[in-house]
Amino acid sequence: MVIAGVALARDRSSRDTQFPLTSSKSENSRPNIIFFLTDDQDVHLDSLSYQPFVQKHLINEGLAFQRHFCTVALCCPSRVNLWTGKAAHNTNVTDLTPPYGGYPKFVSQGLNEQYLPVWLQDTGYNTYYTGKLFNAHTVENHNAPYPAGFTGSDFLLDPYTYEYLNSTWQRNRDPPVSHEGQYTTDVLAHKAKGFLDDAVKAGEPFFLTIAPIAPHSNVEVIGNSPMDPRGSFRVTPPISAERHKHLFTEVNIPRTDHFNPEKPSGVNWVHRLPRQSDAQVEYNDEFYRSRLRALQPVDELVDDVFGLLDDYGILDNTYVFYTSDNGYHIGQHRLPPGKECGYEEDVNIPLIIRGPGIPRGSATDQVTSHTDLVPTIFDLVGLNVKDDFDGAAIKLNEDAMQESQRTRQEHVNIEYWGFALAEGRYGFKEGEVEGKFSTV
Repeated sequence: MVIAGVALARDRSSRDTQFPLTSSKSENSRPNIIFFLTDDQDVHLDSLSYQPFVQKHLINEGLAFQRHFCTVALCCPSRVNLWTGKAAHNTNVTDLTPPYGGYPKFVSQGLNEQYLPVWLQDTGYNTYYTGKLFNAHTVENHNAPYPAGFTGSDFLLDPYTYEYLNSTWQRNRDPPVSHEGQYTTDVLAHKAKGFLDDAVKAGEPFFLTIAPIAPHSNVEVIGNSPMDPRGSFRVTPPISAERHKHLFTEVNIPRTDHFNPEKPSGVNWVHRLPRQSDAQVEYNDEFYRSRLRALQPVDELVDDVFGLLDDYGILDNTYVFYTSDNGYHIGQHRLPPGKECGYEEDVNIPLIIRGPGIPRGSATDQVTSHTDLVPTIFDLVGLNVKDDFDGAAIKLNEDAMQESQRTRQEHVNIEYWGFALAEGRYGFKEGEVEGKFSTV
């Protein structure tokens, strides 16, 4: 493994030193697409309200989906669902690690040749990806095989994916590089802006995915293989960049009706959960603040990307998506921090889309899911939707949206298998932060 010797510092003035490039494409050319994919970001805990640049560039200028859902509230199955347009019971990727999930399962199911970047390349798009792709995509198997379909890629690799200050990255066909001591989202920002520059200089329509780990918990794998489902790990709140550690000291989790209710809610094991103590609630509030702080570099990157799109003169021909792989709960239904449940907090997630023809500063309550996003992108770039897709294209212009309100189905397929994890100090025995993977 190569060790990177130069620390990266976020430079918000970097745009000033770059020369705007004039697009050679006509107004009728195929659009560019930028896709922000965060990790474990909520809607119901109000995280978007603490991202002023997401508000400025996306919510105020695009279309917000109030009833958008992931179909599996777990990272890897959700991401495979998103990038293939197929439900998890059809991809057969249902967990984080082998034998039922992770990157090796994605490959063994033949999906490395049957997902969005491959299809976009086949139609003439340049495709770029930086950040987290899938779980169990590791320093050991990153080249067995390499992920297909990318003009340029720079992936986070397990077992270091969720270490905010100890990430390892693998670019194109190069060996993995450790960025120990550097803040992971700042490393991502540098790579994302570099790929955007590459994409514009190439002069072809492009698709760029930017996939930070924020606001996922910080996870340190303790020994064992990163693909060992019996491995030990340490889960702590996400770590903020030094410049954001002072923020949100008085902010608390929204005290909704579902938050630590006096009477138990749910069924089975959820119904048996005890009410959280004052100490646990205090811990959860600080956990929540840590998540908001971890999202600030993502928010800054959103601002930088929109500034670059404007500088390059391609903003008006670019669609920008912002979403998460799944949602999150902290204290709702008496649950400790985590996901994996079928509650709205875990499955109703952010989706905002901005681009040509999309009504600005608008919101819709039409029901959509991650299964619909690949068909939607096919529609935007002029491809025919595949017969084996499980989703349907989301109509984004105002007239088509009105028709969708009358005709679009109002149900979403929610699935779940296997792995369950409660995160943080109270996720295991009281006071502990270490545990092992368990199944339900």
